[in-house]
Amino acid sequence: MMKKTLLQIVQDILSDMDSEDVNTLSDSVEAQQVASVVEKVFYQLIATRKVPEHKELIKLTALSDSSFPTHFYYPDNVKEISWVSYDTSDDGSFDYEEVFWVEPEEFLRRTDGIASNYDSVSDKNSGTKLRIKNNKQPTFYTSFDDYYIVFDAYDSSVDNTLQESKVRAYGTKYPVFTKNDDDYIPDIDEVYFPLMIAESTSMCQSLLKGGSDPKVEQSARRQKAYIQNDKYKTVRGNILNDYGRH
Repeated sequence: MMKKTLLQIVQDILSDMDSEDVNTLSDSVEAQQVASVVEKVFYQLIATRKVPEHKELIKLTALSDSSFPTHFYYPDNVKEISWVSYDTSDDGSFDYEEVFWVEPEEFLRRTDGIASNYDSVSDKNSGTKLRIKNNKQPTFYTSFDDYYIVFDAYDSSVDNTLQESKVRAYGTKYPVFTKNDDDYIPDIDEVYFPLMIAESTSMCQSLLKGGSDPKVEQSARRQKAYIQNDKYKTVRGNILNDYGRH
């Protein structure tokens, strides 16, 4: 199945409901209601699944504040971060080193033991003091509130804060759904389109027509089962648990 525009999806659903056809989303209130339902289903779909095409390089946003030299925050629409690295070169030669995630308790355990060459930095929310090394590049990071990101160190001889331009992160972002654009194509792989349309049709039947179609429900169930094994463009073998064997 090829990808479809939002207008084409709405037209298909209206046809399945024996509703009046439209030439644009603004032609009827019902068409706009259907578009809103498609939006809801779209976000439900991507929130409960890991869609490979939504993974990308992500630029973390720096506070650029010397009072918080290693603080960043997650940009809007970020679902998760898989890994982070930092350019540790001092001559722009792009020498990236991975910076590892640690849980908040572990971050505090490690940094509380620092005895010298550190800045006393306040946590953004609680105001509690953190010991941030000021003579080395970062090696680990955490987040206390799932909004601000705190790295353990920075090299004040190179920069007075960690630099946004030197962070390389990889993760998943939520795409933005544009429901008032006839030509908008939902940002998911074509394999997800049948499920999105089937579940949208079922929801529209229930919300707008007071009932659901068993055939549509059956189609939605089939699509859910199908996409579990067809998420990637490159075929991959089954990953088996090694149960600790190396």
